[in-house]
Amino acid sequence: MTVLLDATGLSKCFGGVHAIKDVSFAIATGEITAILGPNGAGKTTLFNLLTGFMKADHGEVRLDGTRLTGMNPERIVNLGCARTFQLCRPFIGMSVMENVMVGCLAPRVRSQMPRIRALRILEWVGLAEKASLQTHALPYGDLRRLEIARALATEPRLLLLDEPFAGLGAGEIGRLSALIRQLHCSHGLTVLIIEHKLRELMQLATRVIVMDFGEIIAIGEPASVVLQPQVVAAYIGKTEDTFAFARGT
Repeated sequence: MTVLLDATGLSKCFGGVHAIKDVSFAIATGEITAILGPNGAGKTTLFNLLTGFMKADHGEVRLDGTRLTGMNPERIVNLGCARTFQLCRPFIGMSVMENVMVGCLAPRVRSQMPRIRALRILEWVGLAEKASLQTHALPYGDLRRLEIARALATEPRLLLLDEPFAGLGAGEIGRLSALIRQLHCSHGLTVLIIEHKLRELMQLATRVIVMDFGEIIAIGEPASVVLQPQVVAAYIGKTEDTFAFARGT
């Protein structure tokens, strides 16, 4: 296993309360890893620590051996680690194409022709025909795709997706799942994803990390992890509902 991302002993407190407590894990190159946990488990805070949007109180993060701890988000992006957010944040007053072109100006890809590159990325995510539209004209599902396109524009080696299925219907979730799988298979992306849609994650992820109250309580293959009593208890608290939970229903 070639480790791409290595987090060791990460901790973050807010007002004396541990949002993240001594979290350690490694992500192998080529994996799709899911982070599961109930609301308030610390999943997004962990993403913020990994990508420089928050500073850890303790611990460190390394990307392919390079220490990220203490770096600003723009430096981390330019080392090949990009993310999306729970809430779609397009640049207002700019077209779909221009939104993606901004990412193409990152130093690691600046030598490439931004408009040509942006159009190619929009083709990957199925938005090429909407390249000239203003972002306010996009339906919510397309805004989710635009978020991913902007991250892809920076040419990441590791893509972090924060609840990409939130607010989507079953059809859109299926199409977005297919896109993530295609990016992983065709473009060699390593993916770390937070999501509450268990059924879809079980089909996507090769490995699962489960968090509760800021700590990791289980790591392993999806089918086995969701059957562990502490995981079931963290989500629903009733062991008799284990079968339904494992199916993602």
